[in-house]
Amino acid sequence: MSKLVINGGYPLCGVVRIQGAKNSVLPIMAAALLAEDECVIENVPDISDLHSAIEILSALGAQTTLYENKIVIDSRYAKGFEIPDTLMRKMRSSIMFLGAILSVSKRAKVSFPGGCEIGNRPIDLHISALKKMNVTIHDTFGYIDCETKGLLGANITLSFPSVGATENIMLAAVKADGVTVINNAAKEPEITDLQDFLNVMGGRVSGAGTSVITISGVKRLHGARYKIIPDRIVASTYLCAVAATRGNALFKNVDTQHLSVVLSLLRDAGCKIDEYHDSVSIECDKINHVDTVNLIRTMPYPGFPTDAGPPFVSLMALATGSTVFVETIFENRFKYIGELLRMGANIKVEGRVAVVEGVNRLYGTSVEAYDLRGGAALCVAGLAAEGETEILNAGYIERGYEHIDRDLQELGGKIELIDGGLQ
Repeated sequence: MSKLVINGGYPLCGVVRIQGAKNSVLPIMAAALLAEDECVIENVPDISDLHSAIEILSALGAQTTLYENKIVIDSRYAKGFEIPDTLMRKMRSSIMFLGAILSVSKRAKVSFPGGCEIGNRPIDLHISALKKMNVTIHDTFGYIDCETKGLLGANITLSFPSVGATENIMLAAVKADGVTVINNAAKEPEITDLQDFLNVMGGRVSGAGTSVITISGVKRLHGARYKIIPDRIVASTYLCAVAATRGNALFKNVDTQHLSVVLSLLRDAGCKIDEYHDSVSIECDKINHVDTVNLIRTMPYPGFPTDAGPPFVSLMALATGSTVFVETIFENRFKYIGELLRMGANIKVEGRVAVVEGVNRLYGTSVEAYDLRGGAALCVAGLAAEGETEILNAGYIERGYEHIDRDLQELGGKIELIDGGLQ
């Protein structure tokens, strides 16, 4: 896999445009399977997960054309029902295609998905919901084989507001017979983005952004042109990087409402934040520890996002005082902290709690990315560290960040991607 080499210690200053949202484009690409005409999706990020999704669409029979952050998807002849195991193992979000495939082909066969090893992300919520929608499911030898004589609307209550399960139900329900109600639905902006895309295609979905989503099934969905929202996690990462290097920057193509919790914490940390219509600026010359009733707890939206936790930990590793993080979503999220310790960070981990005691400086060394967001945390640390940092397995980072080296170079960062290319 590729690696990133960073010569740290330079303040990040300048202007960068934030890419389209990784966590929006993948379910929206799955939704394009349901259309009876071409779909044109704009503001798509050039990331490796996007290319994996294109491979899945091709395996199902869809035709795709990608150019200039725009993808054209023609699913009129996409009648395939099986995703090859090699593609399922590439990313966790591959399970997102299950509901759409069932809607189109009445059968779906997939293996258990892969992706970053940050903890158990069971798909039992997906499975139990689909069973309520008249799907028969067989789990044999690592494969999920699903069949239906016709998807039916259902009243579904999720035990946890899972983003993936919410999206899969929406995809299965939009052309189902009857009305589907999702109780305790995920409220993330990406859920609203999926709802808006489905409705542009002729769907009847309402309630996204609240805990109850209602989907009234329709007979057909037509093609559509749609622009996805900006990536709030990439924006959070870059904001943390600027703060960690004591820089100042302006980020365009940002929805600050989606960043409200992160921006609030950055202000608490001593950063000067200015919000505009579709951009945000940050300036920082000193980093204070954050004491949000003694801890920062990751929570489903609108709480502090788990994906923004690792970059923020790297920032707090350079703060004055101590900050406590509690990870409530993924039990193995803190795997990257061992690599931060190699750089001189003072962090103690006990289960899902990390106590970050700020130090004066971090030092560059060779570290390894074990997952997407942990790799982003190492980028933030490397940019602020004294000397050279080498981040191995940078392919994990390429899963969610479009040309992170280019963006950070535009801000004055001394960073180079070696032996790169999408993984």
